[in-house]
Amino acid sequence: MKNKTESNKPWGGRFTEATASSAEAFSASIHFDMRLYRHDIAGSKAHAKMLAKVGLISGSELEQILAGLTEIEAEIESNTFVFRPELEDIHMNIEKVLVEKVGQAGEKLHTARSRNDQVTLDMRLYLREESQHIIGLLSDLQKGFVQLAREYLGLIMPGYTHMQRAQPVLLSHHMLAYFEMFNRDKERLSDCLKRINVLPLGSGALAGTSLPIDRDFVARELGFPKVSANSMDAVSDRDFIVEFLAACGLIQIHLSRLSEELVLWTSQEFSFAAIADRYCTGSSIMPQKKNPDMPELIRGKSGRVVGNLITVLTVLKGLPMTYNRDLQEDKEPVFDTVDTVSQSLTVMSELLSGLSFNRETLKHATETGFMTATDLAEYLVLKNIPFRQAHGIVGKAVAFCIKNSKELTDLTLKELQGFSDVIAEDVFGVLGAEGSVNSRNTSGGTAIAQVTKALERAETDLGIR
Repeated sequence: MKNKTESNKPWGGRFTEATASSAEAFSASIHFDMRLYRHDIAGSKAHAKMLAKVGLISGSELEQILAGLTEIEAEIESNTFVFRPELEDIHMNIEKVLVEKVGQAGEKLHTARSRNDQVTLDMRLYLREESQHIIGLLSDLQKGFVQLAREYLGLIMPGYTHMQRAQPVLLSHHMLAYFEMFNRDKERLSDCLKRINVLPLGSGALAGTSLPIDRDFVARELGFPKVSANSMDAVSDRDFIVEFLAACGLIQIHLSRLSEELVLWTSQEFSFAAIADRYCTGSSIMPQKKNPDMPELIRGKSGRVVGNLITVLTVLKGLPMTYNRDLQEDKEPVFDTVDTVSQSLTVMSELLSGLSFNRETLKHATETGFMTATDLAEYLVLKNIPFRQAHGIVGKAVAFCIKNSKELTDLTLKELQGFSDVIAEDVFGVLGAEGSVNSRNTSGGTAIAQVTKALERAETDLGIR
């Protein structure tokens, strides 16, 4: 019988003192890793089937283990399972209750595995699932851009560089720029899945096991196409987590860039767009206010998502091989990132469905700011004037307009010919916003013919065509 001062932990055989309560509270992870219960149970069921296959447990023991694990999963999902902090983590909580339910068979489940390979298996199963979920959310968001691009096809708006009006573009072209941005995010997560989808179980604590296990069987049971090649690397590798966090960091940064544009476009100074009231809030003191809080919050949350990536990189920075308890600190940043990015994508998708654009304001905005100056320069190039000379000629024309409070479209043919005698009547076809947009008919350009093709491709990719 154990002395009351001895350790009662599953690993406590060589210890002569019970764990200090402060150390117990400080090291416990069950309050956050309990969300891995489904993945832990799935891994344990596959492991148990393998143990029975190779003869390390009997068929009846397997049946007891599987039934016990199924019962535990049902209890967790019905909120009747009691998690015990003194058992440290999700793995030991489940194992302890399993032993209480099925006895000695439960004690055999941990044969040929360690918590070191068990926890990385759980994280890989979790991130495989969440990566696929986030890819689905990205597709939903892309549908919002595509629907706006289709609805407003033909509407022209100012394009900006340095936050200055630069050249006219189709609003649809702008929306499809975000489609492409988030498409790369999907591609990054899909590629990340290749590194996530590797079975680490069977690596043991760090050196593998002398027992006759069948790792390929477990891989097939859990849907892993690959088995880890090195046991030391398998238990200490968190590269797949860093890669996932980096991909999510870019997603959140892209959402933040979009949020910034929405905040600007919906301001009174721009008045380009309006967000549905259900995604805005008011002021407690100023009755007239309609605040774009959802884009502002998404923009603000980018800091925590980027911070989570830095947190895990810093945890890994000084770690020697192989497993170190520092690695417990990888989970909270991952969980927070999954929650934050998923919620941000969901809210932004909903917001886009209620976003509307002010056609008259956008039309008026394309009529000022000398945005067809480059078109005039390219017109001169087609008249055999070197581009650098054409640039200078148009610059002088713009200076004349500024001095005389005119736009390029206000100039008469005689005034234009004062800057270059090669200018003819056909120049007016390039000075308007519509002519400018449709002249940019190269692949990837903003001409309506090119944007229509891009829109059709996007609709096909998303299965909405």
